[in-house]
Amino acid sequence: MTSFGERVRAALATYGQLCVGIDPHPHLLAEWGVDAAAAGAREFGLRVVEAAAGRVGVVKPQVSFFERYGSAGFAALEDVLAAARAAELLVIADAKRGDIGSTMDAYGEAWLTPGSPLEADALTANPFLGIGTLEGTFAVAERHGKGVFVLAATSNPDARTAQRAVLPSGETVSAAIVREISERNARTTPEGEWGSVGVVIGGTVDWADAGLTPFSPVAPILGPGFGHQGAEAHQLRARFGGLAEAVIASESRSILAAGPDRLAARISERALLYRGD
Repeated sequence: MTSFGERVRAALATYGQLCVGIDPHPHLLAEWGVDAAAAGAREFGLRVVEAAAGRVGVVKPQVSFFERYGSAGFAALEDVLAAARAAELLVIADAKRGDIGSTMDAYGEAWLTPGSPLEADALTANPFLGIGTLEGTFAVAERHGKGVFVLAATSNPDARTAQRAVLPSGETVSAAIVREISERNARTTPEGEWGSVGVVIGGTVDWADAGLTPFSPVAPILGPGFGHQGAEAHQLRARFGGLAEAVIASESRSILAAGPDRLAARISERALLYRGD
């Protein structure tokens, strides 16, 4: 079984580093001419999957925009997740789940168990109740060749309150999270391979300000904030340095605003900016 880290490595090498967000904002649904309802979110998501397939290697559905429609929204999301995986896209469920004990374990099982209705290739997770609370989720992911992306340094201004706080060790909270994840990857990752527990570091984050330094072994970095939120493809290497090759650069509104008729062309245009060849 190929590890998630190695699957990401192969996808980025083949298609480049662009990840297409699947974010059915109500205003986008209106602009696309579909209803702001579960059926509209499903149609929107399936159209994005169709346009992304063969043009990028990774998509990231934002769970909240489906969840807002209740059980029908979750059913729509299930269809989108299944279609994306059938199209051989790597699917990151952006659910940002975080809890303690058996509750968090259940979240991990829901999103990372093969055959689950919500099965994805990776899940975003919130570590601010302690990295140890995610251990069961890491174990599920490792058992099934899945991945987890742990929030470490996000781009939103409010992140400073908790993420930039300095611990007694002298590290920022962000730096401590990255260190703990790197230590775990070092214990579980064969030499020369990419780790399968990744971190979320926003594309607009100043690494020095966040207290971050390069880490090893290499593991995927989910980098939201590209496109509409301000970070651009040509800045990727300057922002991430020697780890730039591991960045999954996520764009949503900058692509989705093109509308259904221009969507495939916009994905191709943006993907080209992130390709190394």
